[in-house]
Amino acid sequence: MSALPFRLPFGKRSTPTEEHRDVVIVGAGSAGSVLANRLSTDPGTEVLVLEAGRMDSLWDLYIHMPSAFSFPIGNKFYDWAYESEPEPEMNGRRVYHARGKVVGGSSSINGQIFQRGNPMDYENWGKRDGLNNWGWENVLPYFKRMETALGSDDDDPRRGHDGPLRMKRGPADSPLFKAFFKSIEQAGYHYTPDVNGYRQEGFGPFDANIDGGKRLSAARAYLHPVLDRHNLELRTRAYTTRVLFDGTKATGVEYTWRGKKHTVHADKVILCGGAFNSPQLLQLSGVGDEKLLKSRGVDVVKHLPGVGENLQDHLEVYVQYNCTQPVSSQPYLAKWRWPFLGLKWILFKKGPVATSHFEGGGFARSNEDVDYPNLMFHFLPLAMRYDGTKPEGDHGFQFHVGPMYSDAIGHVRIKSNDPKDKPEILFNYLSTDQDRREWVEAIKVSRELLDTPAMREYWDVETSPGADVSSDEDILEWVRNDAETALHPSCTCAMGPASDPMAVVDPETMQVHGTEGLYVVDASVMPRITNGNIYAPTMMIAEKASDLIAGKETLAPISQEELPFYHAKRDMPLDPPEQG
Repeated sequence: MSALPFRLPFGKRSTPTEEHRDVVIVGAGSAGSVLANRLSTDPGTEVLVLEAGRMDSLWDLYIHMPSAFSFPIGNKFYDWAYESEPEPEMNGRRVYHARGKVVGGSSSINGQIFQRGNPMDYENWGKRDGLNNWGWENVLPYFKRMETALGSDDDDPRRGHDGPLRMKRGPADSPLFKAFFKSIEQAGYHYTPDVNGYRQEGFGPFDANIDGGKRLSAARAYLHPVLDRHNLELRTRAYTTRVLFDGTKATGVEYTWRGKKHTVHADKVILCGGAFNSPQLLQLSGVGDEKLLKSRGVDVVKHLPGVGENLQDHLEVYVQYNCTQPVSSQPYLAKWRWPFLGLKWILFKKGPVATSHFEGGGFARSNEDVDYPNLMFHFLPLAMRYDGTKPEGDHGFQFHVGPMYSDAIGHVRIKSNDPKDKPEILFNYLSTDQDRREWVEAIKVSRELLDTPAMREYWDVETSPGADVSSDEDILEWVRNDAETALHPSCTCAMGPASDPMAVVDPETMQVHGTEGLYVVDASVMPRITNGNIYAPTMMIAEKASDLIAGKETLAPISQEELPFYHAKRDMPLDPPEQG
C-alpha cells in the first residue's frame, strides 16, 4: 500500500452506513491535511478524513505544474466556483472566488506564495483580540516546525530547516526583477533578503511552496506521505451535510458518499472547510445566530451570533506596463509554445512553467500613520490576469497590489437548510473611508516604485489602469470595476475568549464555544486577517491546533529578546542583529 502515490478513495475497510472513529476531520484542504498527519501519529487514534472534492492525482498537470494555476480557476473539475452577492460599493459586481475542489483544497490551485505575515499581526492577536497564547513568540515555533526554508542559511534561527513544507526562494534574478530591486531603492525603499525573517518591510525575493519544480501542496507535504498508516483513512467525494449533536455535544457527522447517506460517530469532530464552508456547516447544524437559523428552518443547537460574521479578505488590482525590451516572460504565454514547455517540465521539471512567476515583491506603508506595512506587492515579469487574459503587446510586466488591513467587514450566511445551496457571501469591499483612502494610496505608491531611472529603461506606457486614471475618484472607479479578490477569505469563525459575544472558537482548545467535541481549524478562526497571503498562517494555526486538540504541551515560546523582529517605529536596525 505504501508504494502507491495515494490511497484509493475506498479506503482499507468496509464502510457501513454507520460507524465510529475517534476523530473525524471534515475537509482535506490545507488545515485538514496538517491535522490528519499530526493527530494520526498516535497509533491508538482512529482518524477519518472526509473530503468533498476528488483526489489530487499525480497525472494532473494543472495541479502539479507551478505555472498552470490559472487553468483550474473557473473549471468545475477543480473549483467550487463561489461568488459574492452584488457588492454595493463595487457597482453591484459579483466578485468571483475560486476554492479548491480537490484533496489539498485551495493549496492545490493557489499561486504557491508563502508569507508568514508581519509579526505585529500576531502581537495584535494577543494584545487586542484576547488571544494570550497566539502572540509572535507563541506562533514562531510553529512556523519553524512546519517549514524547510531552502532559501535561508542552515543556521538562520528565525526559519525552519526540517519541516514538511519545503519551499524555494525566488530566484527573482531575471533582468526585470534586477531592475525592480534597483528601482525600489531609488524610490527610497529597502531590499530585504527574507520577508519571512527578521524584517518583512521592504522588497525582495519571495518563498514559494515549490519543490523540485513541482507544487508542494498541503496534501503532498502532510497527507500523502502518511496515508499508509493503519489508523488513517481518506474518503474523497464525501460531502458532509450536518454535524450530529446530543444536546450541545457533537457526536458525529452525516455525509453523502457514493450516492448514499452515511453517518459516522466520533469523539471529536473537526471542521476544516475554510472561511465559507465551516460557518456554513455550523449554521446548517444549528450553531449560529438563532434568528438566522430559525428563518432558514434550522433547529437551534447553540446561539453563537459570530458564526459567519467578521468576513475579511484582500482585494487586489493589476497595475500593468508594456515592456520596451524583449526581457519579459510574456512570450511564454503564446499557446504554440505550451507543448514544448510542458514536455520540458514533464521530463525534467524545469523551464518557465516550473515557477509560479510570483518570485518577488514586497511590503510597504502607504502613509506615515500606520505602524507597519499595510500594502503588499507581487511583481511579475509578465502581464496576465488570473483567468489567463492578457493585454496586447509582445512584452509586459505587472504589480498585484492591494491594502492588507481593510476595515470593510462582510459575512457568510446560509440561504436555506439545503447543504447543496451555496451560502450568501458579502464582503462589503470599498465600504469604508479607510479602505477607499488606502486604495488611492496603493496605486500612487505603485507608480512611485516604477517611476525611477532603473525601471524607466524598461517601460514607456502604463497599460492598466493607464495615465488617464489620475484623480482619486478615477482610481476608485477603476478599482470598483477592475479589482479581483486575492483569494484570502478568513475570520468567519473567529477565535476569542468566551467573554466576547462574537467569538466562535476557544483559542486555548479550538473548541466551538458552548459545545463539546466540536472544533474548527482553518482560516476562518483568525480574529483578523494577516499581512500577506494567508496559506502559511493557516498552516501554522493547524500545526498549533494539532497540539491543543491532542492535549499535548505546546511548543515553548521564543521571546523577542532572544529573536527580535524589525519594527520601523521602534528604531530597530534594518538588518538583524548578530546572534550570540
